[in-house]
Amino acid sequence: MTFNDIFKSSFLESVTEFSVLDTILGLAAALLVGLFIFLIYKKTLTGVMYSSGFALTLVGLSLVTTLVIMAVTSNVVLSLGMVGALSIVRFRTAIKEPVEIVFLFWSLAAGIVIGAGMIPLAIIGSVLIGMILLLFANRKIRNSPYILVLSCSGEQSEEAVLSVLDKSVEHYIVKSKTVNAAGIELTCELRTKDATTAFVNRIHDIPGISSATLVSYNGEYMS
Repeated sequence: MTFNDIFKSSFLESVTEFSVLDTILGLAAALLVGLFIFLIYKKTLTGVMYSSGFALTLVGLSLVTTLVIMAVTSNVVLSLGMVGALSIVRFRTAIKEPVEIVFLFWSLAAGIVIGAGMIPLAIIGSVLIGMILLLFANRKIRNSPYILVLSCSGEQSEEAVLSVLDKSVEHYIVKSKTVNAAGIELTCELRTKDATTAFVNRIHDIPGISSATLVSYNGEYMS
């Protein structure tokens, strides 16, 4: 048997007839699951604004993946060509948040499962994943991490600031201290009590404090 005979065999030339109704049902299920993933992404977002482009990607990714898997399962030759075509694709878009990777893989997995014909598995699995993400994302944070940047004129104002922090925040630690001719610059990492920030006003009213800046801190970067 030659190489041409292998590709002329009935096995590789066979194309499974696809049903238009099954295709519509699969894409409709992928659309519903993609919209559900999109809603969970909005609900679990830690910030105030979300990326509309990334949210649209979640819906489109589930639809495209479903379509690809349907085509692959219907034709062996097409599946080999699809693997070769996808192997040269390179995605270089930077992921801003690590949790976005979870949603990307979730959309891909849902599309693969729906394209394979296991729609109930995709729906049940997506509901369970969504409930778990909502459970952990909506936990009430009693104290929020912040970075406090202060400009003091001297040692007395510095001691007064630390005294206010002892009484007003749950915990703080001095991360850096810079002394120059203009005065002292302090950077403190702290956790507030009940997410209140009124102590910054009292610190600013201390004589010798020229500026007091409080920014949120998530352990990786300031925002």
